[in-house]
Amino acid sequence: MELFNDWLGMAGGGQALGRFAHYLGGITWIGLLYFFNFIQGAAFAEMGEAARGEALRKITWRTLWWFRWAAALTWVSGIWILAHQEVLNSGDYWRSASGMGIAFGFVLGTTMAANVWMVIWPAQQIAIGSSVSVSEGGEADPEAPAAAKRAGRASRVNTLFSIPLIFFMMWPSHFGANFGSPEASTRIVIWIVFGLIWAVMELSALGKLGGYDSAINKVVLDKHQDTIKWGFAITLVLYLLFEIL
Repeated sequence: MELFNDWLGMAGGGQALGRFAHYLGGITWIGLLYFFNFIQGAAFAEMGEAARGEALRKITWRTLWWFRWAAALTWVSGIWILAHQEVLNSGDYWRSASGMGIAFGFVLGTTMAANVWMVIWPAQQIAIGSSVSVSEGGEADPEAPAAAKRAGRASRVNTLFSIPLIFFMMWPSHFGANFGSPEASTRIVIWIVFGLIWAVMELSALGKLGGYDSAINKVVLDKHQDTIKWGFAITLVLYLLFEIL
């Protein structure tokens, strides 16, 4: 059967199935991420408490199920793709611009998936649980506002990361080969810049650098319009490093 010929090859069945699942999961995950950040957030700001609570219980709760499992599918299928590519078994690949692009995407994607399962989902369970309690005549959970803030920051930094993630995942097929394999010193500089951006933004979103309302969070993560701009700026900076160095 053609699908199973050359299973581990670049055009083999392992790649075909993995990429199909990866694209399907990624479209669903990032689409819902953008829904939360670009549509739901703005809509909730215009709603009264009762309407917002109703939407949380009947829309957000259901959406979160698809959101977190789409994240899981995207991550698992990404690992599957890596495991079924013979070219990646060579250490030389990871020294190339193409390999660095995939590595950037892996770091960002893994961070985003961890944020979904370890920050956003637990925090939303508290926030939505509190809303359910109030709707049933009970007391609001005093932890709900802080939980909503945690979820919001993690969701917003995922939006930020999604822009360079998508760019560098397409990098190997369209741009990476043009840059060949950078010198070791060049790779070190690029990785240091990438690592600093990744660490500062992730730790800021988690409240580890100056709290959830730090200056960085206010500038980059408060408004989704600013998050989009900074996402493109980070992508451009990383790309220009390859051009310049």
